[in-house]
Amino acid sequence: MDYLLKTVNLNKVYPNGTLANKQVNFDVAKGEILGLVGENGAGKSTLMKLLYGEESPTSGQIFLAGKPISFASSQDAIASGIGMVHQHFMLVPSLTLAENLVLGQEPHKGRTNFFDFEAAVRITEELAKKYNFTIYARARVVDVSVSMRQKLEILKALYRGAKILILDEPTAVLTPQETDELFVELEQLRSHGHTIIFISHKLNEIFKLCDRVTVMRDGRMIGTHKVADVDSQTISNEMVGREVLLTVAKRKAAPGEKVLTAKDLSYVDDFGITAVDHLSFSLRKGEILGVVGVDGNGQSELVRILTGSAKTLSGSVVVEGRDITNRRPGEVRKAGLAHIAEDRMTVGAALPASIADNLLADRYFTAEYEGAAGFLKADAMAKTAQEIVRTFDIRCNSPSQPVESLSGGNMQKVVIGREFTAAADILVIAQPTRGVDVGAIEFIHRRIVEMRDAGKAVLLVSSDLQEVMSLSDSLIVMNSGQIVAYFEDASAVTDKELGLYMLGLKRQSPEEIGRVLHE
Repeated sequence: MDYLLKTVNLNKVYPNGTLANKQVNFDVAKGEILGLVGENGAGKSTLMKLLYGEESPTSGQIFLAGKPISFASSQDAIASGIGMVHQHFMLVPSLTLAENLVLGQEPHKGRTNFFDFEAAVRITEELAKKYNFTIYARARVVDVSVSMRQKLEILKALYRGAKILILDEPTAVLTPQETDELFVELEQLRSHGHTIIFISHKLNEIFKLCDRVTVMRDGRMIGTHKVADVDSQTISNEMVGREVLLTVAKRKAAPGEKVLTAKDLSYVDDFGITAVDHLSFSLRKGEILGVVGVDGNGQSELVRILTGSAKTLSGSVVVEGRDITNRRPGEVRKAGLAHIAEDRMTVGAALPASIADNLLADRYFTAEYEGAAGFLKADAMAKTAQEIVRTFDIRCNSPSQPVESLSGGNMQKVVIGREFTAAADILVIAQPTRGVDVGAIEFIHRRIVEMRDAGKAVLLVSSDLQEVMSLSDSLIVMNSGQIVAYFEDASAVTDKELGLYMLGLKRQSPEEIGRVLHE
């Protein structure tokens, strides 16, 4: 096979001595969709940064179309026909799709320096038509769906001449229908001769879309396989280096009394959009209540209202008879509610602080750690931190090292370790495994089920539909800030049916939805 892009003995050593890529021999052929998988910290991101010119290799060589190349920046990679679509969109929300597409390469009116908006619209529509993408060129990014933003990012790379596309977790926030639609479009790109490197933690998508799959572990290449020749269990075991349990094992729930009731909650965001629209539900002990919906339909705002970082315009939140409506996060925690935030980097953890400081941030002021003359009991705090590190398998050299030095999966374990050991009967969990590898996913899922079995009430919000369906005992579906469906038994509904509710194509009757209050 003739490889379009190839690396030979590629090494990357960072100034702190971290060996991120070790003798990496990687290749992808023209017109191929290659899956790239591995645990967090396996070296995937570093390798892609080397291929995209964001980093320079310490040693080894990159070949493009058989010729050795080196990039001083991502601009060099783009000029060579390599484009990358990052997991977090690089778009300006207030600009139109057309303006975002041509940003930095804007068409001008005649020989003037004035921006030609109509030309930008025409360029966007013609490019979308060529690749069979549905795009509203004149709409603002803030007003379109997540899937359309994803398509725009791909078109941006194509507009800049990309023949090789690196896609980092492109389906993380898409519904099954939107994912299927994206896959059709990616297959069309392949038929046009484009080469795609598809990075994903979702092995079912790798097997559905890709021609081959490459596995990385500990900075090294473990193997490359034709997807037709292997199964997901084999790939999972190669990623982690051991046998991995791919299904969530749990017994049927036995929900107890209501511990949280939210009634008539409303929230309007900074753009004047009603993100939460008179929403009501209740949560019971010993139950995992899943919340699904396309990103941007009020799930994040609902979590913020419940946990005290946003104020509802109406209604109430009552926890075990105590009204906590619009209370501060600290007061909410004292009422018995723990929170795993969807953005661990900015809300869930203090990155420069140590692992120990992050683990004990919610309890350092308790009597257990209060010493004489206002000093803290350092030994007691260190012992607790070490116990949590061991119990939650946080891979680190010491609890004293900064959280920012950890992989994404281990950062998440720090947050989970703190919240799951807090004195809380209610857990509000948002995106618990976003960007986390298969080994950490298995661990996190098991811990969530253990909390439910211990009698905790769990509200689970995730954009990973398979995750919500496999973990949840019951489900609510959100669209445009409202609950549009409630399922007492999460196992009684399919992902395709949920997708219809998520997209607003179906809606239950008020009586069916009203059952979520358990009155």
